[in-house]
Amino acid sequence: MSYQRVGRSGLKLPEISLGLWNNFGDDHPIATQRAILRRAFDLGVTHFDIANNYGPPEGAAEKNFGRIFAEDFRAHRDELIVSSKAGYEMFDGPYGNWGSRKYLLASLDASLARTGLDYFDIFYSHRPDRETPIEETMGALAHAVRSGKALYVGISNYDPEQTRAAAAALKADGVPLLIHQPRYNMFDRHIEDGLFPVLDEIGAGSIVFSPLAQGMLTDRYLDGIPSDSRAAEGRWISEKNISPTYLGHARALNEIAKGRGQTLAQLALTWVLRHPQVTSALIGASSVRQLESSVGALEAPKLTDAELAAIEPHALANGGN
Repeated sequence: MSYQRVGRSGLKLPEISLGLWNNFGDDHPIATQRAILRRAFDLGVTHFDIANNYGPPEGAAEKNFGRIFAEDFRAHRDELIVSSKAGYEMFDGPYGNWGSRKYLLASLDASLARTGLDYFDIFYSHRPDRETPIEETMGALAHAVRSGKALYVGISNYDPEQTRAAAAALKADGVPLLIHQPRYNMFDRHIEDGLFPVLDEIGAGSIVFSPLAQGMLTDRYLDGIPSDSRAAEGRWISEKNISPTYLGHARALNEIAKGRGQTLAQLALTWVLRHPQVTSALIGASSVRQLESSVGALEAPKLTDAELAAIEPHALANGGN
């Protein structure tokens, strides 16, 4: 595993990090979750990323991680980076959503209780809140650092202008913005429109989520829609996403991957990691085998100019459609 420095900070992250967005709720066996986390750590994946609402139900991923951490990882706490986030709907009432100081700090305490941790290495504002002053949201993050409940702070899903404003508000509180967590993959390239220069300007790194576009940048759908797939389930993508146009692009990308001795998923990870501003790619895994395949992307050489040119006509927005 290679470890990359996060912006201008002293922290390094593995090039591949493990996200617990899916597959770590109460709908998946705890034994499978444990096997994935243990194998990830053995492969050098030292960063585990959670959020307060990951499940199902909300909070289950933190609770399940906490159980496995207590049994398997407590002796390795100083070898791990564990992050959590708050910003999406978590509990009923007017104080369980968005970016108020009350919600963020209450959520931070609840997340620490569910995981059994004394602190998070990184605590994020999960999304911007246009109805709350950014100074309040960032002030809550700065308080998390000063209270010792977070070592670093980050933001997720903020646009370039919001990112610059967040960094300025944190700086005024004496806390640097460590990292940005945006969605980025071959079928969603919105962060190329202005975010990378801002990250350079403020000295922050980034960790990109959904680098495989919810499975659309894998070989999962090239020959049909499996009954146990996300497209069949319809939660994040649906059968309408698996269109003839999408399949044409996915199959072309798959051939490029084969020419490099990679799977399509591995090519997709190599592609997002090509940017110096991308510190790490945040993957999900439903099995140890899938995890190992994703980490195998790091064994491939960098993409050549010719390969990037061949990929470009197929790396389109809107899911390749």
